[in-house]
Amino acid sequence: MNHRFLSIVGLAASMAFASGCNTNKAVVDAKAKAPAAGISTEAPADTIPVWASKKYKFNPSRTKEHDLLHTMLRVRFDWEKQYLKGSAELTLKPYFYPQDTLVLDAKGMDIHSVSLMRGNDATPLTYGYDGQKLSIKLNKTYTRDEKYTVEVIYTAKPNELVTGGSDAITSDKGLYFINPLGEEANKPRQIWTQGETEANSAWFPTIDAPNERMTQDIYVTVDPKFTTLSNGAFVYSRQNADGTKTDYWKQELPHAPYLATLVVGEYAVVKDKWRDKEVNYYVEPAYKETAKKIFGNTPAMMEFFSQKLGVAYPWAKYSQVVVRDFVSGAMENTSASTFMEALQLNERELLDKSWDGIIAHELFHQWFGDYVTTESWANLPLNEAFANYSEYLWAEHKYGADEAAYLHVDELGQYLSEAEGKREPLIRYHYKDREDMFDSHSYAKGGRVLHMLRKLVGDDAWWASLNLYLTRNKFSDVEVAELRMAFEDVTGQDLMWFFDQWFMKPGHPELKVEHSYANGRLQLQVQQVQDSAYAPVYRLPLQVAVWAGGKKQLHSIVVDKAEQTFSLAVEAQPQAVLFDVEQQVLGEVQHAKTDQELLYQFQNARQFIPKMEALAKLEEKVTEPQVRTMYISALKDDFWAVRSMAVNTLSSLKEGDAAAVESLIQNIATRDKKGSVRADAILALAGRNGAKYQQLFQNAMNDSSYQVTAAAILAYAGTGASDTKEKLARFDKEENEDIVLSLATYYAVQGGPEKFDWFMKNIKSANGGELYYMLQSFGAYLASNSTTNTPEVINMLGDMAKNHRLYYVRAAAYQALMVMSEKEEVQALLEQIRASEKDERLLEMYGQ
Repeated sequence: MNHRFLSIVGLAASMAFASGCNTNKAVVDAKAKAPAAGISTEAPADTIPVWASKKYKFNPSRTKEHDLLHTMLRVRFDWEKQYLKGSAELTLKPYFYPQDTLVLDAKGMDIHSVSLMRGNDATPLTYGYDGQKLSIKLNKTYTRDEKYTVEVIYTAKPNELVTGGSDAITSDKGLYFINPLGEEANKPRQIWTQGETEANSAWFPTIDAPNERMTQDIYVTVDPKFTTLSNGAFVYSRQNADGTKTDYWKQELPHAPYLATLVVGEYAVVKDKWRDKEVNYYVEPAYKETAKKIFGNTPAMMEFFSQKLGVAYPWAKYSQVVVRDFVSGAMENTSASTFMEALQLNERELLDKSWDGIIAHELFHQWFGDYVTTESWANLPLNEAFANYSEYLWAEHKYGADEAAYLHVDELGQYLSEAEGKREPLIRYHYKDREDMFDSHSYAKGGRVLHMLRKLVGDDAWWASLNLYLTRNKFSDVEVAELRMAFEDVTGQDLMWFFDQWFMKPGHPELKVEHSYANGRLQLQVQQVQDSAYAPVYRLPLQVAVWAGGKKQLHSIVVDKAEQTFSLAVEAQPQAVLFDVEQQVLGEVQHAKTDQELLYQFQNARQFIPKMEALAKLEEKVTEPQVRTMYISALKDDFWAVRSMAVNTLSSLKEGDAAAVESLIQNIATRDKKGSVRADAILALAGRNGAKYQQLFQNAMNDSSYQVTAAAILAYAGTGASDTKEKLARFDKEENEDIVLSLATYYAVQGGPEKFDWFMKNIKSANGGELYYMLQSFGAYLASNSTTNTPEVINMLGDMAKNHRLYYVRAAAYQALMVMSEKEEVQALLEQIRASEKDERLLEMYGQ
């Protein structure tokens, strides 16, 4: 979910709260607005911090008894029953030791037969099946030099599985039928798969482990109106006598079983190209005209990554497909990435939003995760940290240093937020569930650690090391030591210290920095104050920038003790001191600075993060002339996030130059080139003197940007204008989520019974974060419109609270039901919901 969406919804939540609504605000990226400055203290000796690393059972990589060489699938579907009827021919050989038994992962299937194949001849084999594992007695003991092929005829029944999931991948049933009977209006019929972590074995028998690799053929039989997509190259489509068609997809290079994919639906296929390879975008027909604007940077990304890595994109083609109700944000299936429906944008939405980050993320996985794959989920950062960091690399290349730094701070905020309750090593073999690996450690912290590694060795060595890592380990599975050895072999350095403290140990450095000047020397005192019982004393090579006499000097230091003092030669009293000038260290830094130093830093550092630090630390002094002047200059900054922060802070001025500042904000509200900044300015004006700007808000409701229109709706409503309902009614049919959520905030307290159908329609069509916020507003609406507390509403909310795949949506539905808790039937329903809930987070919230 993007930053601007959360900001507008955050304001909506605040307005609703002020009106008496029980609206909870989701995570707002406050940590992305300024560098973290908090310093932790050591825990008392007799307590264990809540975030301390947990020691669960050891989770090794899967033992390789057999080597799966090739999988050939023939599949067709029963849409009514939501079954897959399949035939799987698996070619294998013993990995090293002789074997007479083959055990396959096969979850929740009906197994009809198992045979040994010799050409077209099938010899039945004895097998046992427990619903999870298919144990096959082979016809003899095979050695590692002998291949054999088994055929399994089966029916997959994914909806009959007991499923789990995680925050990152909310369901693990492998195969999904979307609107299978065509009964849901405005939703296409689709079938798609999601294999990570070990869910593909819910739709075909396999050895479902990341350290296995196979080539594959997939023959999929469907109605001719459907388009199919799978890994590798499309070979042919054959018309069948029964009126169906069979599409044949061939994956000639080996990949892990969890990366196999199959998608079926009615798609517009928009063709593109990179070098001599097909690049295709599969979207719903309504988005055919904008597909290239959404995904169109893909060929440029492929070229950029191929050149930098020195390894050309390795697969036969690259396709990207959008599916409905996806259980994750996106998935890097080999040569065929899947994306959530939020990527489908119309022309107007494209003015505000770009999905380049997630597109780059899944593309980089084609090297890091697909070409070279983690050998176990304990080593997941070898996949996800690289994909995460690719977002930074692309932003830096395409959009510049400030945009990349903005992502950088956001990643730090995500990790530090999680670190308040959880601190684990990046590479962790002790975990409760493999799904727990998909967290802000593996993604956000991992990406930041890779950035530090890049800064440590330098760009030339960074790219050369990645080239060696990829070429040495192509089409194989790896652990973190192999990444370390690639960097050591290129640089000639022993990097065990870096990998040990950042990959193998939990926590992060927490630094307290002070500086003083006397007799031509700058004394820089650095303390590492993190709890040494739970985190190491870090070795941190970094640079310090010192401005003196209007000139900038750089000093290289290595922080490697709990307390250190560095004495640096400086000719005059420093005007500013910037610790870790590249802002690359992952951690918390508290560096005391004078107001004058911060003012000088803002004007001279010319980097996003130091500017934001100055703005954040001087925010409470905005009424002082020099600080106010700094903020006014920030309104003209080249980077949008700096302008936004300046707008939001200056809007609080109530004296002095308040009128002049208000005029500047008014100008930004109508003229800033960035829609999100215009939206911030409109909300700022609404908070100052909304009635004065009623006409401006009315005009802004016609802005080209949805974000601006959404802000204007809230602002106009806040004026108390008598025609508010009339003005807002023209947006009732709008489907854009920014607009819908803005209306929901107003209708929650001012809508009346006539808006019941509007709420029900939008709740039924919403997904994910939008649905969460809709339910929050709906709860407030129900509280003020008791006539709408109907059995239909109770049943709908009860079903969501029990069964929705997203835990936070279940929580929001439960909260909405609480509004009606005086009803006996609702009390009974709430008790049922609590009894059926398995998620520990919700059980804690429910007091269970």
